Amino acid sequence: MNETKPGPLAGIKVLDLTTVVLGPFATQILGDLGADVIKIEAPDGDIMRYAGPARHREMGHVFLNVNRNKRSLVLDLKQSSAAPVLLALVRQSDVLMHNMRPQAMARLGFDWQRLREVNPRLVYCSAHGYGQNGPLADRPAFDDIIQGGCGLVALEEATGGEARFVPTLIGDKTVGLTMVYGVMAALLQRERTGEGQAIEVPMLETMTAFVMAEHMGGLTFDPPLGPPGYSRMLARDRRPYRTADGHICILPYTDRHWHEFFRIAGRPELAEDPRLVDAQTRSRHVAELYSLIAECVCGAPSRFWLEKLKMADIPCGPVSRLADLPADEQLAAADLFALIDHPTEGTVRTVRPPVRFSNAECALRRPAPRLGEHSREILREAGFAEREIADLLARRVAIQAGSS
Repeated sequence: MNETKPGPLAGIKVLDLTTVVLGPFATQILGDLGADVIKIEAPDGDIMRYAGPARHREMGHVFLNVNRNKRSLVLDLKQSSAAPVLLALVRQSDVLMHNMRPQAMARLGFDWQRLREVNPRLVYCSAHGYGQNGPLADRPAFDDIIQGGCGLVALEEATGGEARFVPTLIGDKTVGLTMVYGVMAALLQRERTGEGQAIEVPMLETMTAFVMAEHMGGLTFDPPLGPPGYSRMLARDRRPYRTADGHICILPYTDRHWHEFFRIAGRPELAEDPRLVDAQTRSRHVAELYSLIAECVCGAPSRFWLEKLKMADIPCGPVSRLADLPADEQLAAADLFALIDHPTEGTVRTVRPPVRFSNAECALRRPAPRLGEHSREILREAGFAEREIADLLARRVAIQAGSS
């Protein structure tokens, strides 16, 4: 796990008070980019430590996959004695990130107004369910709730006939990525001004913006020119196409793609169909055209179509199962799924950072930490003497891994 070059964020220290997936996904990316990420956990630890499968308690699979490149400090912020410890860390840090409701952080005494007095250069990034200028400001929210609120569930119902959640934590991870770019932009501004700032990343607003980027449709104009929605996305036959032995993904896009597809399909007369004349016309008839693809594809096996379409340079691909991804030809060549030796969990498979730099390393520097694994060393770095550390541990204000 030793990198040959420092990461682009080397020298940046991040205090990570986030839990579950949204925030840890964001802070893991910063750690992958070389930041020193200190994960501050309550005595029971991040709840995702306990999501199985797992080889050992507190080291579940989701936790392992969103908490690498971090060190763990257990600090009981509900005890007043923890405040001086956190404030000492804030003085040394560049970024603090949390996904608690702002009201909870204020009750603990760690809101932006207080921490900026301790460190005016601090970038303070908070993610929560709803923006603080709206009526839902103090409501709790999770990915499922936000998928319903931002229109994703309605899109699933419109295209599939049933109200369903997207089967991945798309809200958590998209909002996490938004936290990352917000933090990096604030760090860049700080280089120019010398001042930190607070960043608010609300889930509902972020995901609504994400969904509506292509679905504004007629609502783009005032008065509206029609209903919202991007017609190509809403076509019922925009789905993996059934072949004689499975499913494949096909997306003819340009004039040439469409003409070549119908030639390969043995339907050259369709290449002259007036519905194909140009992109604007195709967009009006996209549902019918997708239906024609479905009719053409069903009679031959997937391999036939993938080979023919590849030769014609028409965008296409298989429908991969999750279990098949580590062996995928492209992903294996990129070494995306890495086997690493974890000091307590044995051999584990993890997904490498997908970004590559020519003059920096986005690397697997540390495996996901045990609960409180680095408490002592972090407290030493914060300036606490050994007797002070021993006192904090004895009173369980802080907890070191392995201590009872």
